[in-house]
Amino acid sequence: MSKLYIIPTPIGNLEDMTLRAIRVLGEVDLLLAEDTRTTGKLLQHYNLKVPMMAHHQHNEHKTLQSLIAKLKSGMSIALASDAGTPAISDPGFLLVRECIREGIEVECLPGATAFVPALVNSGLPSERFCFEGFLPQKKGRSTRLAALAGETRTMVFYESPHRLVKTLHALAEFFGADRQASVSRELSKLYEENARGSLQELAAHFEKGTVKGEICIVVAGAGYKEKAETEKEN
Repeated sequence: MSKLYIIPTPIGNLEDMTLRAIRVLGEVDLLLAEDTRTTGKLLQHYNLKVPMMAHHQHNEHKTLQSLIAKLKSGMSIALASDAGTPAISDPGFLLVRECIREGIEVECLPGATAFVPALVNSGLPSERFCFEGFLPQKKGRSTRLAALAGETRTMVFYESPHRLVKTLHALAEFFGADRQASVSRELSKLYEENARGSLQELAAHFEKGTVKGEICIVVAGAGYKEKAETEKEN
């Protein structure tokens, strides 16, 4: 039956695949992988043999119509990124949107994603938050941060390890050095770290050595510190 399945994959620990995801991967006609080598290791771990095709940010526009044609012909296709849920700061949105436009069924399985455990681990309010993904590297970065300075919801960002310290300093500049935050890296892996404190303290902490792993930054919204202190007094 023609359908596009969105398959979340582990962000580190391979045990974080759901039984349903493993079953679906064993049943589809084709698996679209951000990196076939990375996904190949996952398939090998679960003893799955599925035809694969590369689907990433550099070719997703070019292959879009051919994939739609495959789906219309009756094929069932799964989409997986290297880690986490596709379309969350990873390829996937274009294909999902086109499938919906063409009347092709889309089913997204629940599963691993980095920002949820990072948000919960932070100890910051999680009932209302905004996910910002990766900040612009150059053009528009300052404009985005200035616009977010007054955001009262908890904010979640993704960042690469070599830009972490620079980003923490930028956040401190626009949000205030004492704004509370949390940095999670290597989530679900052996050397998982969840560092908490002010933006200034976190920048100083990560300046001490080489930073490795995927990074998730969680930042308190404007006014959080004052509200927390008032609640403590009461």
